[in-house]
This record gives sequence, structure tokens and C-alpha cells, in this order.
Amino acid sequence: MKMKKVPKNVRFRIFAVQIVMVLFLKSGLLFGQDLGAKKVIVIDSGHGGKDFGAVGVNGIKEKDVVLDVAKAILELNESLRFPFDIYLTRYGDTLISLTDRAKLAKRLKADVFLSLHCNHSDNPNVRGVEVYASNQNSEFSDDATWLAFRLQSELNKNLGFTSRGVKFANFQVLRETAESMPTILLELGFLSNGDEVDYLMKQGNTNALALVTFLGLWNVYFPPKTDFPLELFSTHLSTHFKEVCN
Repeated sequence: MKMKKVPKNVRFRIFAVQIVMVLFLKSGLLFGQDLGAKKVIVIDSGHGGKDFGAVGVNGIKEKDVVLDVAKAILELNESLRFPFDIYLTRYGDTLISLTDRAKLAKRLKADVFLSLHCNHSDNPNVRGVEVYASNQNSEFSDDATWLAFRLQSELNKNLGFTSRGVKFANFQVLRETAESMPTILLELGFLSNGDEVDYLMKQGNTNALALVTFLGLWNVYFPPKTDFPLELFSTHLSTHFKEVCN
């Protein structure tokens, strides 16, 4: 099964959210929330440097895929006038220890820690997206679980990824951040699956992953209350994301 292109209704939804954000950011308020207190989000691109992570059937490396997605999320946030304060644990091909990644999130007093990874299996037919939350109980467990289900839903509904469910684990980056913030780990498809590798090889598709992940975060922290008419779509935004929508 081939992955979906971004369908028209999803393009409209994404652009509508962008327009809502731009209009309300000008006034400094968004749905009654003071934007002076932005949510701080730390996006962790797994692996890096000599640690390739999973390696795909054609040599594609996990460390490169997840960094591309993280950078695209960062650029999207910038283009929309920074509705979130987003930081990356790495901005290039460097290896950062798992403890230092967690320390950064805690030092920044992040509201969310999102670790991006790709999956791998001995069975080349296995496919889909998995989202993990910490198996520890903390004051942030419910928020983390809710965010995990929302991201899983967005990726399945908008991009056609098979849903492998929300799971709970004791991964180090989850364990070391779970007491301080909602923390989740997102597995963006299987590099052992030919179809998903073909999908992830295309820059437009990694941009689409970034858009939908951003939309999932947006829908959790700034729930849209109204649909804006299509006439309000910005030519600038349509051009900026043209590659994703073609």
C-alpha cells in the first residue's frame, strides 16, 4: 500500500489553521489565551553522528529522516510567527547523550518533550506509526497520553499511516523527563518497509509529516473553535507549502 499524498481537505484544514494563527497573533490573544506565555516544546531528533539509528532498505538513515522532520517543524513555527517556543536537541549531525537531551528539556522547563524516531523490523511487511508515552505514573501522565493519541490520530487520518497504537515504555529519554513534563516518543514508520522508505525519501513527505505533527500539537494546545472561509487563505502561505501539497 502506498502512502497518501496530502489530500485537498487536509490542505484546506492546515491552511485554515495557519490563517487563524496569523490573524489572532496580531492581536496578542488566541482563543482567550495570553500568547505572552508560549508553550515550550523540545523536539528531540533521535540518534545522530556515528549513531545512525535504523538503516533503511536503500541505505536511508533514521538520524537524517528525523532531523529533517524536526527542522521542518521549526521552520513552520517560525513562518507562523512563533506560536510555540520550539527548541531542538540537535540542529545538525551530532551525537548527544540521552541524559543531556533530557537535561536540556528540564533546563528549559519545557511543556512538552517530543522524541522523533523511525522504526525497524525483521519482517519487511510491518508498517505504521507507533507513539510511546512513559510507563511511569506522574502528574503529567494523562496529558502525555492524550497528546500521544492525538498525534497518532492525525498521522493516521491525514497521511494514511497504519496506526499501531499508543504504547507505554521505559525508554531512557521518557524515563528521565516524565516527572517534569508530558513526554512522548514518536516512531515515524518502518525503514525496513519498502513503501514507507519510498515515502520518507521524498522531502515533500517529510514536510507533510512536520505539518501534521505541528497540527497535532496545535490542536491540543490551541483548539480551533471556528472554520475560516477559504477566501482568507494567504497566497504567501500557499506558496510556502506548495511542495507539500503537490
